Amino acid sequence: MLSFTRTRTQQRSNRSMSLGGMDYADPKKKNGVCGKILMVSTLTALCILMLKQSPNFNVPSQFSRHEPGVTHVLVTGGAGYIGSHAALRLLKDSYRVTIVDNLSRGNLGAVHILQQLFPEPGQLQFIYADLGDAKAVHKIFSENAFDAVMHFAAVAYVGESTLDPLKYYHNITSNTLVVLEAMAAHGVKTLIYSSTCATYGEPEKMPITEETPQLPINPYGKAKKMAEDMIVDFHKNSDMAVMILRYFNVIGSDPEGRLGEAPRPELREHGRISGACFDAARGIIPGLKVRGTDYKTSDGTCIRDYIDVTDLVDAHVKALEGKTQARRSVKEFVEACKKATGVPIKVDFLPRRPGDYAEVYSDPTKIKNELNWTAKHTDLEESLQVAWRWQKAHLNGYGTPLVMSA
Repeated sequence: MLSFTRTRTQQRSNRSMSLGGMDYADPKKKNGVCGKILMVSTLTALCILMLKQSPNFNVPSQFSRHEPGVTHVLVTGGAGYIGSHAALRLLKDSYRVTIVDNLSRGNLGAVHILQQLFPEPGQLQFIYADLGDAKAVHKIFSENAFDAVMHFAAVAYVGESTLDPLKYYHNITSNTLVVLEAMAAHGVKTLIYSSTCATYGEPEKMPITEETPQLPINPYGKAKKMAEDMIVDFHKNSDMAVMILRYFNVIGSDPEGRLGEAPRPELREHGRISGACFDAARGIIPGLKVRGTDYKTSDGTCIRDYIDVTDLVDAHVKALEGKTQARRSVKEFVEACKKATGVPIKVDFLPRRPGDYAEVYSDPTKIKNELNWTAKHTDLEESLQVAWRWQKAHLNGYGTPLVMSA
């Protein structure tokens, strides 16, 4: 038999009376609660009245209005490797910067570094948002007075794109359409689009120029090509100024050691060769895997252009103002990385990776003629040394940094 007992904790006169499933509170207690609610409401109304009379009430954010002599740039993907370096350069050049990033590939630590370097109001703001959310994107544009957009945000691994192509078409092509529609709806007239050499596929002759046919052979390149086509088609019947920069393999880091490349651990296998070299040198992985040794090149491995991230963001800023690096085979790159790190990296040579091509390198004549831009950081080993210093000082990525070592 179960026994139910009740412990009386109050006098009966202070308890609510229950009739027919309804509770009737003590009238005295009810009056006391009503009085408190009335007092809180009165105080709240007084506070609102005082705030409205304050000269700072309803003053619009500096980011929400255009200011003479100040260019406000939206940097999508600004928490990522390249985007964060671009934001740093823009801030150093006195641009106003808004970073939008969903942090799926970027690092909040990079944003924190930028916030520490540029703490003054009206210089930098970070907005956590996904460009695939059209409603959120339009809200961001409606609340901010952008003068230009640098669109870096994208997933960007060739190997991953062959495994999950729909992710790439959505993240690159569809999201770029959302950005373009928001720019058109809110009257933002300047777009610098970060594209890739992957749109060219494997051309019949080298070097690549802007006139080389774009015949991409992997989903990453195809998605970028589709995004480019949308931008160009829209540009033809609008007054939007557009610059599309197609670049190759990015290396290096901020020369002053403030920013670097810190890919998520689960993405290391898909990442850049420089990151893989550093991981091998640090012992994070047992050795370096080079995929493909039977290409029609001098040593059988792929040949690529490499550009220092400092040069790359300089080109983007020059493009915004309206105003190469030497090519190497993968084997040559690995040897340069061994020298830069001083570590005898173990190398495993494996079969080709799907979606890769033998030779891809560029002729930068057009950007030199039109923007008067040339790469300055063209010593491959030196760029790797700079990046290696950052890696050694940030063994946990953007976690607690160590003392910089030579």
